[in-house]
Amino acid sequence: MEPFIQHRELAAWVARVFLGLLFFRQGYDTVFRIGVKNAVASYESHFEQRGLSQVYSRIAGILTAYSELIGGVLIILGLFTTLGYCLLSLNIFIAVIGFLIIHPLPDLTHIFPRLGLLLFVLSLPADWDRYQMDKLLLTITSQ
Repeated sequence: MEPFIQHRELAAWVARVFLGLLFFRQGYDTVFRIGVKNAVASYESHFEQRGLSQVYSRIAGILTAYSELIGGVLIILGLFTTLGYCLLSLNIFIAVIGFLIIHPLPDLTHIFPRLGLLLFVLSLPADWDRYQMDKLLLTITSQ
């Protein structure tokens, strides 16, 4: 008799939810506590010193804040996970580019754990991540 939950399914769920929480929390703080405008202002001058328009820093700030918030929620819930993973991947790319613009040898200590966890979750077989709303919706709609 097969147990209700396999260790690999639990590992996939924990990794996915933890990843989502990391991004969601940062996005939540940026959008609702700090404010996107204030977050952008904290690094806007670095972009200007490199000759980049304020438009770039504002677009980057908006994209990163909302991709963290929305992507994090989607990943936590396991809802539209492909979209969620794309948003989080976009977020990491924008963040790394931003850090490289600010400093040629940036401190990426906040990026690498998220990138590693994202790559780990993406490399897991899809059938391991059984406990998500995407699969529940597929089951309901196929009946």
